[in-house]
Amino acid sequence: MSFQVSVDAYARFMGRFSTPLAATLIEVADAKAGAWWLDVGSGPGMLTEQVLRLAAPGRVVAMDPVESSVAAVRGRLDLPVIVAVAEQLPFADGVFDVAAAQLVVHFMTDPEAGVREMARVIRPDGTVVLNVWDHASDAGPLAAFWRAVRELDPHADNESGRVGVQQGQLRALCETAGLVVDVDTAVSISVVHEGFDEWWEPFTLGVGPAGAYVQGSLDSESRDALRERCRALQPTSRFSTTARAWTVKARRDSAQSGP
Repeated sequence: MSFQVSVDAYARFMGRFSTPLAATLIEVADAKAGAWWLDVGSGPGMLTEQVLRLAAPGRVVAMDPVESSVAAVRGRLDLPVIVAVAEQLPFADGVFDVAAAQLVVHFMTDPEAGVREMARVIRPDGTVVLNVWDHASDAGPLAAFWRAVRELDPHADNESGRVGVQQGQLRALCETAGLVVDVDTAVSISVVHEGFDEWWEPFTLGVGPAGAYVQGSLDSESRDALRERCRALQPTSRFSTTARAWTVKARRDSAQSGP
């Protein structure tokens, strides 16, 4: 699996979904104007950019473990961006009003530690917001792709076993971190594709588990077979993909002095 890809490759593969999804996470966060935001696992900055555009923040800091992603954000946005992992956030306790992780928890090495760190760095009245695609059902944005993969390769990892992709898992992580969950919901977004080729081509760019599977696990004949199986599962002309993400908003327990 790799996220060492260009901004354009990420935007064409997942950014087409994550940009509209970011607006829903910002709405759920419902942060006051002037709030300090931390974007945990920013990637090339889809959520970061929407926070700047929609949330009227006082300060935004982005971090990601992938150096190329950090460089991409630095090249596009005028804000602090650092290389770091969610499980060891390089910030003092209680610095931020909002710690947000969009489509990140299921890629954390230790999701419990990552969410606990997010809880640590928010202020006593601060907010943690998280979302992850519903990869455990047919409601995720990559459902048709993984359905075709499993028909041809039943033992392929289709992301359905990752932490956070099932209902209730984000709530459990927040509660384990000592947070009080105020919102635990599912949000859906829709993305229009002008045709099959536009939908398929981003899977060949090597982004994330799906891209790694196409590029790293298949020879040209197998790739062609997968493409044609996907084609059979999709409409023949302009169509849309509706994708669901589990979304949670949690806060520090005011009765506690720490997370």
